[in-house]
Amino acid sequence: MRGGLAGSLLTGACGGAYDRDSRSGIRAGDNKVFAHGVASGDPLPDRVILWTRVTPPEDQLGSIEVIWQISVRDNFAGGREGTVQTDASKDWTVKVDASRLTPGRPYYYRFALRNIDTGNLIYSDIGRTKALPRGEVKKARFAVVSCANYQWGYFNIYDTIARDGAFDAVLHLGDYFYEQAADFYGGETGKALGRQHDPRHEIVTLDDYRRRHRQYKTDPALQALHAQMPWILIWDDHETANDSWKGGAENHQPDKEGDWEARKRAALQAYYEWMPVREPAPGRTREEIYKNYEWGDLLSLTTLETRLVARDEQVLAEKAPEYFTNEQDAESFKQREIAAPGRQMLGEAQTAFVAGSLAQSKNADRKWRLVANQILMAAVDTPDLNPYISEEVIQGVEQSWPDVRKFIEISKYRPPLYPDCWQGYPWAREQFYQSVANVGVRDLIVLTGDAHEFWANDLYAEDGSKMGVELGTSSVSSPTLTEYLGSGTKDYALLVTKENDEVRY
Repeated sequence: MRGGLAGSLLTGACGGAYDRDSRSGIRAGDNKVFAHGVASGDPLPDRVILWTRVTPPEDQLGSIEVIWQISVRDNFAGGREGTVQTDASKDWTVKVDASRLTPGRPYYYRFALRNIDTGNLIYSDIGRTKALPRGEVKKARFAVVSCANYQWGYFNIYDTIARDGAFDAVLHLGDYFYEQAADFYGGETGKALGRQHDPRHEIVTLDDYRRRHRQYKTDPALQALHAQMPWILIWDDHETANDSWKGGAENHQPDKEGDWEARKRAALQAYYEWMPVREPAPGRTREEIYKNYEWGDLLSLTTLETRLVARDEQVLAEKAPEYFTNEQDAESFKQREIAAPGRQMLGEAQTAFVAGSLAQSKNADRKWRLVANQILMAAVDTPDLNPYISEEVIQGVEQSWPDVRKFIEISKYRPPLYPDCWQGYPWAREQFYQSVANVGVRDLIVLTGDAHEFWANDLYAEDGSKMGVELGTSSVSSPTLTEYLGSGTKDYALLVTKENDEVRY
C-alpha cells in the first residue's frame, strides 16, 4: 500500500504519504517541468539514488515540493511515495536515496508536481532501476562508456545501449561532459551540427558548471539511457578542467580564471547536484568519490579517483623539449622527474581502501575483481614515429594539432605515450600493484576510459609478476586518433602494439 518514504531524503525532508489536497506545486506546462529527464545510480543491495530536476517558472522564489514514487509495477500500483523539497540553492535538482528495496529486483520510479492552477499532477518520464543483487549471481552485463563531448557529435552509443536494455548498469568512466569553450575542441563540428557548448565560454563558476550540466542532460539519447538503468559514475578531468590534479589543472590559469580551489568547489557542487550519486559518507570530502560495489558472489567493482584526492602535477614531456634532444638527457629526465619516488596518484588512504575492498572480495571467494579506472594503467611509451609519418600526413593534421611535429620529433626518445596517465606515475602504479599483491590479489580486470580508443593490455609489476588485464573503451563522441594522425593512424596503432610489451591491442 502507499504511504511513508521509500528511503531517507537527501534534502532532509521526512513524513508520511503525500497529501492529495496539498496546493504545493507550480504553474507550468506539462511538457516543460521535467525537461532534463530522470536518472538513477550509485546502487547498493537495498537502495539506489533517484534523480530529476524541476524547471521552475521564472518568477519562482520559494521552494517546490516534489513527489517521488517507486514500485515494482510500471503503473505504480502498490508502490510507495514520498515528498522532497528543492529550490534555487540546489539548482532545482532532486535526489532521493530510496531504501528498503529488494536486492536485484527491478523497479520503476517517477516524479510528480501539482499544477496549482488545475490541481492536476504533472508527471516525469518513468525510469527503470534496481538495487545490487545478493547471494548467488550467475552473470552480470555492463555498458562501459567514457568521454562524451556534446559539440563533437551525437551521443549515438547512448541510444544504442538504451535500446538494448539488457544491461545491469552503466559504468561511466569519466569525462561525462567537457568544460571547454564553444570555439575550442570540436567547435567547428558543433557549429555545423547546432550543438555548440553553452555557455559559449570556458566554464569556471558555479553557474557555468550548472549550465553545462543542463545542456548535456537535454540530449535525448543521454536522457533515454539514464532512464533505462542505474549508473555507476566516476569523474575524470573534464568535469573540472583538462589534466586536473590536486592543486590545479593544465586548463586552469589562475591569473585569468581565479582560485583553483574555488573553481573545483563549484565544479563538485554542480556535479553532486546534477548526477545520481550519493553524497559523501561522514568523514569524507567531496573529492573522495572512490567506492566499492558487490554483485552477490560473482564480482566486486571498485571505483578509483585519480584526479583530485592525491594526484601530483603531471610531468608533460612535450612542455620540456630541452630534455628530449639526446637519448642520455631524455632517460635522465624520465628517471628524475617522471619516475621520482613519492609522486602520488591515489594517495595512502585510497590505496588502503582499494586493497581492503579487493581483499574482502577475494576472501568472500568472488570470482571476478573489476576496477573502474579513468586513465590507461598499462606501461605504454610512445613508439618512434619518425620513419613512418610523412610530411604530407603532418601537414594534413597540423592545423587541428599544432604540436604534432614536436610530438613526432621527440617520439624517438620514447616518452610516456600519455604523461597524464599511469605511465606518467610509475612509482604510484608500483605502490598500487604491491598493495593489492600484499592481500593476495593478482587477477585484476581494470576497465579504463579517457584515451578515445579501444585497448586490451596486460598489467605487470616491476618484478615481472602478472597483475591482471586492462580493457579500455573508446569515446562516446570525442575524436579518435584519426583526427590527429589521419592516414598514419593504422601504422601508429601497430607500432604502439609492437613496441610495448603490455599492449595486446
